[in-house]
Amino acid sequence: MKKHELLNYFNDELLEKLYGFCYSRTADSYEAQELCSDIIFAIVKSANAEGDIENPYPFIWRVARNVYADFSDKRKRRDGIFYEGDPEEIFPFISDENDEDEGHELICAVYRCIAFLTRAYREVMIMFYIDGLSTAKIAERQKTSEGAVRQRLFSARKKVKSEVEKMSDTNKRPVALDKIDFVIWGTGNPGWGDPRNECTRQISKQIVHLCHKKPMSALEIAEALNVPTVYVEEELEIQTKGENGKYGLLRRLDNGKYAINFILLDKDKVEKAHGIYNEQLPMICNVISDFIDKRKGDYLAFPYLNKKIDLNLVLWQQVYTMSHVFGEKVERILSDNYFAGVEKVKRPFSVFGYVDNGKHYGGGWDGVVARNVCGFSEIRLDNIYIKRIEKHFGCGHNISSDSKIQLALRSINGLDVGTLSEVEKEHAAKAIECGYLYREENMLWTKILVNDIKDEDRLFDISDELSNGYFDAEAQAVAGKVAELIRRSVSDYLLGEWRFFNNIAGLPLCDGVVESLIEKGILTPPDNGIGAEGCWMGVSK
Repeated sequence: MKKHELLNYFNDELLEKLYGFCYSRTADSYEAQELCSDIIFAIVKSANAEGDIENPYPFIWRVARNVYADFSDKRKRRDGIFYEGDPEEIFPFISDENDEDEGHELICAVYRCIAFLTRAYREVMIMFYIDGLSTAKIAERQKTSEGAVRQRLFSARKKVKSEVEKMSDTNKRPVALDKIDFVIWGTGNPGWGDPRNECTRQISKQIVHLCHKKPMSALEIAEALNVPTVYVEEELEIQTKGENGKYGLLRRLDNGKYAINFILLDKDKVEKAHGIYNEQLPMICNVISDFIDKRKGDYLAFPYLNKKIDLNLVLWQQVYTMSHVFGEKVERILSDNYFAGVEKVKRPFSVFGYVDNGKHYGGGWDGVVARNVCGFSEIRLDNIYIKRIEKHFGCGHNISSDSKIQLALRSINGLDVGTLSEVEKEHAAKAIECGYLYREENMLWTKILVNDIKDEDRLFDISDELSNGYFDAEAQAVAGKVAELIRRSVSDYLLGEWRFFNNIAGLPLCDGVVESLIEKGILTPPDNGIGAEGCWMGVSK
């Protein structure tokens, strides 16, 4: 028979006999476990070698006696000191001069197996075999008993030895990292800590996605991805702590497994969620376009500070609010009728998203506040960014170092081009290009909408009227469907974040409303996505 067939003879009866052989020749059960492990390891090594044997059992016992002889010699050389092992003891099968390639491959296999052990067992193996520490010293370092250390050593050796025969295939197998991406939105103050910044590598995304499907241990993730456990454990620590050490994309459960810590929808779930809102999109667009047609005069009557008031710019400022009225009405119904007893999650910043399905939607809104710039005691600058409009700036933008914005502030009441330096003229040209300014003869004027901060509270009053009786029946129907999908899709511990699920479901609305208004000639988009559209500021002297 071939040597590799030896593994077929391993059963409980043989293992019991081998352990009995070891127990009768050693001082205690710990030493017996060590010797038995070494014998099994040697037999597995032999099974991986080429060649034939006539009778398996005499061969197995010959290996056992040879290993025991080596074991006894090494024990005697230690002058009676209790056997604690040394760094080379893990490799009783190190190759001779005629078998160098095979020996090197098996050594690599053992090291790889050690890497796949979980942290507690891996640390014990490294300290014992690589660092050469005694079990007593390891116990002291790990603040545990010597018996616990010995048990971990025995269990770890069993794991390594049981895996070695499979390593030739494993070493050739590529790491199972099929490309995956997420579309993750954030809401609140990202300065508090944005966990998305810690999830940029593929291994991070793979681990997050696995834990989204079901809670998993570090070892289960390592086996699923064919990645050494040491890397998985490090990544799990990063993803549970997040950027600020408090909020990560994963959480550690009481059973030691890791689970998703934010609303993340798979492709099928996000398609269902979007479908619920998309059914209502034609109706929503018709209601909004009719509303705008009736209220144009009211929109233009708002006391903006600009020299010229462009209805197109006013509607671009309002379109985000108008398109979100329906989703906000659905949210109120969900809160009152379906999740009234669920406590709302409270944190400065939260994320939510879905597995990238190739469909990306706009709907972002960033704002910044500055004080004592260009003679104004306070400035509030806002911009939206959607499919048709690119972002001018993000949260945390520094107005005091933005020359284009400063020129927009100086031009609210008109700015004579002749008063500008050559550098300022260059900045003004760029401000015109991005839509902050326009020029009439020798004067520069602010193009983005400007209002007095004292009027800020009523900036969106007209658009907010859409929430009064326009979508009641349709919103009730959508809320029922969304609530049912949330109950089926969201774990109990994440139910406090149900609002973010509704946010994901309503993502198609903003772009859908914008496209409908453009098609009807109500909105005119900026060239190349950048202009005064969707950008405005409030000022106070």
